[in-house]
Order: sequence, then C-alpha cells, then structure tokens
Amino acid sequence: MGPSCRSSAGAMWSAGRGRAAGPALLGLLLTLLVPSSGAAKTGAGLVTCGSVLKLFNTQHRVRLHSHDIKYGSGSGQQSVTGVEASDDANSYWRIRGGSEGGCPRGSPVRCGQAVRLTHVLTGKNLHTHHFPSPLSNNQEVSAFGEDGEGDDLDLWTVRCSGQHWEREAAVRFQHVGTSVFLSVTGEQYGSPIRGQHEVHGMSSANTHNTWKAMEGIFIKPSVDPSAGHDEL
Repeated sequence: MGPSCRSSAGAMWSAGRGRAAGPALLGLLLTLLVPSSGAAKTGAGLVTCGSVLKLFNTQHRVRLHSHDIKYGSGSGQQSVTGVEASDDANSYWRIRGGSEGGCPRGSPVRCGQAVRLTHVLTGKNLHTHHFPSPLSNNQEVSAFGEDGEGDDLDLWTVRCSGQHWEREAAVRFQHVGTSVFLSVTGEQYGSPIRGQHEVHGMSSANTHNTWKAMEGIFIKPSVDPSAGHDEL
C-alpha cells in the first residue's frame, strides 16, 4: 500500500504504487485512432464506440477524472473526481461495450445503449456500488477492474434524446445496476487532491448530472447512422 494522507474533510487517501500506464500509452492509443477532423460528414457529429474523449459536467464545469489514488473510506477503490483543467491526460475515457460486446469499433452509440467507460491511463472502468461517497454521502463512484475488465457494475446507460449520442448534446449516464445518475454537486476535496470535485451517483435526473463530450479522438462512423432506425 502506498503512502496515505488525510484531507481537510477528514478522509484518508492512499497513493498507489502499481504499474502506471503513463503518457506513452495514451500517445500510442491516440495514434491508432482516426482524428475527428478526418471524420466523414455523415455522422461526424456522433460519439462512436472505441472513441477516446473527455466528459464535461455542464453544471459545475469540470471534466470526469481519475488517477492512481484510492479512497481511504468506502470501497477503497481508485477514486474518480472532477477537475477544472482541460489539458489533464488523466481525464481521457474510452467508450466500450459490455463484456459480451455490442459496441463494435466505429458504430454510433445509441441513446439507451449500455456502455463501459474505461480510464485510459489506468485501465479501470467507471464503476459504482452501494458505498457512501466521502463528502456528500451520495453513492460512491470509483474506477475498478484491471486492463479494462471489471464486472457488471461497470455498465452505464447513455440517456439522451433522439436516436444517437451527439457530440454537441448534453447526455446523462445512468448506472445499470443501481439506477443512479453520474453526478457532481460541487463538494471539493482537500489534500492530496485539493480542489478536485467529488463525483458520485444520485437517484434523480437533474442539472447536476448532465455531461457533454469534449476534447477527444473520435472513431469515424463505420456505418451511415441514417440508413436505418434502431428501436431502443
């Protein structure tokens, strides 16, 4: 176990000393993807499976973030926070399907589709479960698994209007297993992650849980999304 620190809120934190993916892995992954500027006009405004992106909370203006620092309470798993910086490599997430697939590379993500969000630099999946969050006592959100493989509590349903997740549209992420929405309500941590915002799950849909796709590398759509209609 790595060194522990206590925040001003009284929570203990543990800095991990495991194998770090580092910026080199991120750079390698991004070179394998098609830049958004090269996407075809058809479906160019859609989020697609396999894309790497940052998610921006529209109410509190922070990006979804994780790092090799574990919660000192609750589950003790890797913490997930919100950060104001737009250039932090620890805020990249990859869009993937469930363990049985269902999200082929380049296919537009449908409204109502369940996906996994995998943290690029640590290989852990966005996750929640019935533990209280450290500051607000909502439901804890963590990053869990190894090399992109976790469990059924890593699945989130994309809630949006229309047929597909559009990059300019605000969406919500509702957890499949517990029905909470991925949220931020403004609470901020002390040391060692001073100023970062708590991310947690809330039971109701509201202004605290709307997100937009921001900086990222988007896979060119592999099919014309207007060619047919998918029933949800």
